[in-house]
Amino acid sequence: MNTATADWAALATRLADELTERGVLHDPTWRAALLAVPRHELVPRHFTQDGPDAGWHEITGIDPTTREDWLAAVYANTALITALSEDNNQVDAASSSSQPSLMIRMLEALEITDGNRMLEIGTGTGYNAALLSHRLGARNVYSIDIDGQLVDQARERLAHLGYRPALACGDGADGWPDHAPYDRILATCSVPAVPWAWAQQTAQGGRVLVDLKTGTNAGNLVLLHRHPDRLEGRFLPKWAGFMAIRHHQQTPAAPSYPHRDAATARTRTTTVSPQPWDNLVVWFLAQFHQPAELSFGLTLDETTHQPTATFLAATDGSWCEIDHHSDNGHHQLREAGPSQLWRSVENAYQDWEQTGRPGWDRLGLTVTAHEQRVWLDTPNNTEHAWQLMPIARPH
Repeated sequence: MNTATADWAALATRLADELTERGVLHDPTWRAALLAVPRHELVPRHFTQDGPDAGWHEITGIDPTTREDWLAAVYANTALITALSEDNNQVDAASSSSQPSLMIRMLEALEITDGNRMLEIGTGTGYNAALLSHRLGARNVYSIDIDGQLVDQARERLAHLGYRPALACGDGADGWPDHAPYDRILATCSVPAVPWAWAQQTAQGGRVLVDLKTGTNAGNLVLLHRHPDRLEGRFLPKWAGFMAIRHHQQTPAAPSYPHRDAATARTRTTTVSPQPWDNLVVWFLAQFHQPAELSFGLTLDETTHQPTATFLAATDGSWCEIDHHSDNGHHQLREAGPSQLWRSVENAYQDWEQTGRPGWDRLGLTVTAHEQRVWLDTPNNTEHAWQLMPIARPH
């Protein structure tokens, strides 16, 4: 072991102490797993960039000029980009090792007990599978990922550490029926709706923890319990997000969005904040009344490059733009097209106000073979309920 990794145990202890002090880590069995699993063996490199439009830099333990930074990052409470993909000359993050505090929060929320059989959707680096293998024994751990190369790398690195959970390359939306039922299913990717296959593969009384995202940042982790005819449960109080689930399919053509021509727009004012994603519950509720494939972002001043307005746009030709500057709380709004995109945000904000400004833990989800429904406070609340579309993907 080289000198850069000789003290990894001390770094792991420091990380565990930090998570304990922050009130994230409570279960001594997960503390023991954090101290036993050398994360640096599973994350031999990661990528960083100086800005959203900047290139990526590789940080490894092999290069002596980056070794110290690499090891510090591996045992810091931060998410790490561990794989990249290139499409149309655009390089983007393809896989990551999640923030340790988030991983522990999810593992503790599942209330895993001895003998549980566990399915993980999204193998990634294999670090989570290693923690689970230490806690449950590798014979009880199953993990699947869409990326065969990542699976092969994780299998080799896990075996080197003495862990041999069952790993497979496949579409996580299908689960892994060959080894079902599972007592717990953990998805480390986001989905627009919960695949019913996961419910079918969960033992009665089991739990499924998944990141439900109906749009960018629109949703949260939801902990579901298996009932005879459904999955049902509440969203976790604290927001978190994962990369979207990937499938074996060709990349679809980029959607076409309308040109925003202020000369032809309708104008009015709004009192709702022009950055609605600052309130993630409102942003989530607004998505239920927005067209599919919604685009949003900031309009920048051509000279200063500072944001001056927020825009939403849809493939049906609708768009709106809301000035950041306000006159006594009233923001100028321009819109065009068949859909009133901003009205959905305003209505969602009004509903949120009238229902007592609910946090995530007042929202829940019911999943059946035929429908998926978000509800407020109780599953039988029909006045404040929102329908999800079933998950759809080409084969």
